[in-house]
Amino acid sequence: MKFRKTITAFALATLIITDQHLAAEDNKIFLPDMGDSSGRLISPAQEQELGAAFFRNLHTQLEINKDSEIQQYIQSLGFSLASNSDAPSNHFYFFVVLDPTINAFAGPGGYIGMNSGLMLTTESESELASVMAHEIAHVTQRHLYRAFEAASRLSLPTAAAMLAAILLGTQSPEMGLAALTAIQAGSVQAQINFTRGNEQEADRLGMQTLVHAGFNPRSMPVFFEKLQQSSRYYGQGIPEFLRTHPVTASRIADTRGRAEKYPYRQYPDSQNYRLTKAKLRVITAKNNDDVLKYFQSRINQGTKQQRAAAHYGIGLMRMKTRQYKLAEQIFQQLNKDFPNQIQYITALASTAEATRDFSRVLELYQFALRASPKNTALKIEYISTLLNAGHPEEARKNLQLLPYTIRQQPMYYKLLARSYGDLGQEAEAHRYMAEYYYASGQTRAAITQIRLAQKAKGLNFYLVAILDERLNFFTNEEAERMRDQ
Repeated sequence: MKFRKTITAFALATLIITDQHLAAEDNKIFLPDMGDSSGRLISPAQEQELGAAFFRNLHTQLEINKDSEIQQYIQSLGFSLASNSDAPSNHFYFFVVLDPTINAFAGPGGYIGMNSGLMLTTESESELASVMAHEIAHVTQRHLYRAFEAASRLSLPTAAAMLAAILLGTQSPEMGLAALTAIQAGSVQAQINFTRGNEQEADRLGMQTLVHAGFNPRSMPVFFEKLQQSSRYYGQGIPEFLRTHPVTASRIADTRGRAEKYPYRQYPDSQNYRLTKAKLRVITAKNNDDVLKYFQSRINQGTKQQRAAAHYGIGLMRMKTRQYKLAEQIFQQLNKDFPNQIQYITALASTAEATRDFSRVLELYQFALRASPKNTALKIEYISTLLNAGHPEEARKNLQLLPYTIRQQPMYYKLLARSYGDLGQEAEAHRYMAEYYYASGQTRAAITQIRLAQKAKGLNFYLVAILDERLNFFTNEEAERMRDQ
């Protein structure tokens, strides 16, 4: 499957301080769409196809977050901002990369990644939102799309790998010789310069989005000035976005000046923001003792909600170090004090699951789902518990009720494969494991799973046709990638 038209996508890390636009509604910025060198725009179908391939490729190079609560938070925050952008109907997919470096990036198809290191560096939800709003503006204004003529000669998987390699500053093992040659011979620096030339436009639109979504415009200059000042201590380890997008004093001043045009008021953080940061800190901890001391130093500081977030972090650390009884006591108290905070219920459920008290886990999730029936993170955890408790058919039925955005994620296919496996349907189990591997960027493993499915007993005509089609699709894509080597 070659791209017949030039792939007009160029993904680049675009995390920069974000100016604001003028407060008046009639001062919105309206910029023209930007196409390739021949004047054509990439079609929405091509954009989504390339974006999906790009995201699959990222799974081979980065550790993408799999925690359903963290994913739901970043998606919710992203959608809140995107719905207040100048193009609310655009496709977006927000995700977290478990990486301690301070970075964020926007790829083709509206795929926007936030590094855990950046999220933990923020001191307010508005600071995190300011980064995301800036990235959203790059997407809506199509700053990522310019002619990259060499890509027109590459297959879809190789083009996606090339874009990922440029974006991440790496030489992807999935990227072929043709792509490497294209990078070396192509106008990469010109593309970087072009992106920098559009930063002010993205800054202004980003601030406009931020304000309309109810976040603090002053968080932009505050956050990036803080990073600029701290960069003097990084030495050779300066954050990637500060290398490719230097933050100047004049730009910070311009951003601050724009922010000051908005009336001052308080912008409280959501508890979901605090709890997401606490969970990220635990998940990414290199030294458990240091992280435990971090939370313990905060249990008597700040508001009641802030102190609760510190206790939540301690509880998670107890879980991580298998001190389940201590963790249970913490989560029970939190649930008593804040009965409407779903994360405390799910944390309590996790302690019951650790001791294999599945009936208690299911009871807690069912209670939480009655209170929050649209919470997809709850639904995923409930389905996982159904499988652990030996209810694969009920799990399968619930999986089929999940929204489309969830049914495109790797973990969905893995849960579906497990449910069919537990039901003794070998062919379907291998079929969906193939989809899991493909969504994770492992096409060869997907081919192996399809071939295993084809050897299973009791195949009907319908399933044989599906397996043949998927095998043909996977092998053709892998062959195209190999041809570019």
